[in-house]
Amino acid sequence: MRQIPVDTSAATVMVAKPPQPKVKDRRSGEIATDTETGATLMTVEVMFSANDEVEILAVTVPEPGITGELVMGTPVALTGLIARPWENDFGNGKRHGISFRAVAVTSLAAGASKPKAA
Repeated sequence: MRQIPVDTSAATVMVAKPPQPKVKDRRSGEIATDTETGATLMTVEVMFSANDEVEILAVTVPEPGITGELVMGTPVALTGLIARPWENDFGNGKRHGISFRAVAVTSLAAGASKPKAA
């Protein structure tokens, strides 16, 4: 499957919706896990701003890759972000899109919230 690395160096990224477990099957409520590590997969919605455009992206991340308190508005770094095009056949039509996955989502607010020494 084709994977496209995403350069985040010139982007501003902030949490739009805190991490939630990624649901694999909506009917059964089964939670998705990483096929290699068995870690629970989480979905973090982020505001991705670059080149005077803003998008809300749903990024899948293994639970151990989530670092810091990720509440709405928290600036974050996305480590190893990739985009993966997908296409599925559903009955009488096809659906397609782009999914995003990162190795880690790290809060950049941790150091900023500590008072500076005088």
